[in-house]
Amino acid sequence: MKSARIRTSALAAAAALTLPLSLGVLASQASAASPSPSPSVSPFGPGCSSLPQNGSGSAVEMAKERVATAIANNPELSELNDAIKKANLTTTLDDLKGSTVFAPTNDAFNKLGTAKKDALLNNPTQLKKVLRYHVVEHKTITKADLPNGDFTTLEGSKITTSGSGTSFKVNGSAPITCGDITTKNATVYIVDGILIPPTATATPSPS
Repeated sequence: MKSARIRTSALAAAAALTLPLSLGVLASQASAASPSPSPSVSPFGPGCSSLPQNGSGSAVEMAKERVATAIANNPELSELNDAIKKANLTTTLDDLKGSTVFAPTNDAFNKLGTAKKDALLNNPTQLKKVLRYHVVEHKTITKADLPNGDFTTLEGSKITTSGSGTSFKVNGSAPITCGDITTKNATVYIVDGILIPPTATATPSPS
């Protein structure tokens, strides 16, 4: 009788050990069949196809970086990266939280023409003012906000957005070529135009 009880206890203990193990195997199989989704990266706009598909400057890599680093690693934004350094705004951008940056393309800077571009880049006060006008602090602007957008910038003046579908403009003139690009601390909208705040001039004089 005693030996029967011992055998029964042993079988119960074995069953108790087997159940968690079998559950663990099932959980492992389920995990393998349904891997955790990677972070959603879904930028939109006609210029998104010009972004690198992988590696530095790609939407996937930009999502892993703080915004100043993401801009620095994007070949489409090298002129902006140089301007950020000249204006000493790298730390300001990397310290943003839940904000939005409208990032002018290299073509946008070149459209100013050599004289205007050089005048802007060589005037730190005006350059900082202009670049801060491209930043909306403490506001993650989504695609749904763009059709009738009205936002106060880090510079202090307002910008507006308008459009529909995947076609939008900032201040009625600068097209968003690729929008809703995620970085670790800000959302980026790449624009094909330099936004000039009302308190600055389009052709600043060098200091």
